[in-house]
Amino acid sequence: MIRTDLRLEWLVSFLTVVDTGSFSAAAEVIHRSQPRVSMHVAALEREAGVSLFDRDRRPVSLTDAGVVLAEHARTILRQLAGAEAAMAGYRGAARGVVTLGSYPSASAAFVSQLLERMARTRPTIKVILLERSTLELDGALAAGEVDICLRPMAPPAGPSVECRPLWREGLIVVHRPDHPLAALPEPLPVTEVAKYPVITIGRLGSPKETGFETYRAFHERGLEPNAVQATNQPQTLISLVRSGLGIGVINFLAVATANTDGVVARRLDVPCGRRVAVYWSTTSPLTPPARTLLREIEVSDIPVGTTKLTAAERQPQPAG
Repeated sequence: MIRTDLRLEWLVSFLTVVDTGSFSAAAEVIHRSQPRVSMHVAALEREAGVSLFDRDRRPVSLTDAGVVLAEHARTILRQLAGAEAAMAGYRGAARGVVTLGSYPSASAAFVSQLLERMARTRPTIKVILLERSTLELDGALAAGEVDICLRPMAPPAGPSVECRPLWREGLIVVHRPDHPLAALPEPLPVTEVAKYPVITIGRLGSPKETGFETYRAFHERGLEPNAVQATNQPQTLISLVRSGLGIGVINFLAVATANTDGVVARRLDVPCGRRVAVYWSTTSPLTPPARTLLREIEVSDIPVGTTKLTAAERQPQPAG
């Protein structure tokens, strides 16, 4: 029988190994040494009296007992987080510092109003904004540099995270007024856009890299974009287009919050687009200030020009 005084960090280490598939990866995620993670799991196995992992397989896999314990461990940590949240109400307003990660267009279209409202209605909470690219936000969340983050749902986020989807926005083509695409009606067919060099948001990809929205939009029509440049800054993309280096394919909010003088921005004729969610790590409970910020994000109005996600759109998109 497992003792009731077992340490919660044993469960955190155990679940992180489950989520990452290896002891070394788990150690990196929760910032512990690999021997420490192994010690935690060994201690848990000793108290349970059974093996939890089949260590002869790579990645390591759970035994039948491990599957059952993992389900209970997740429930335990969720219930503890819920208990902490319930007690916060009796301690008065949450207070402290919380770090919010975001990417440029969400910062401009959503976060600025959120922070203004938080400063006005939650003065005991200080929100620090850390702006990064999508993939850098994953690393910041895993490293504990941010408590929660706003992030596109593609490419898929890393392990040991949970999210609440927020909105969907379309993809926009940016081109010069004298470009041949100017003669075509809106929305612009992706088959026509594929004929020209493309500048994307994200990073340059290969034929197999379908995670970013631009590549997915082309691949779903059986096309491969001729991507010549990539940037995480919307204004840089527009400047590159203005200089005649290609046409841009970018998310709606990036265009809506940028200076588009000298270029034309028009909708791309594809059903897919950018889906945005708020993410947080499941390796440790959120602090009261972080939970308060999360609730504020969830009840906030979505940016003008975006739409709420349907139930089907709330599901993670496959990587390829």
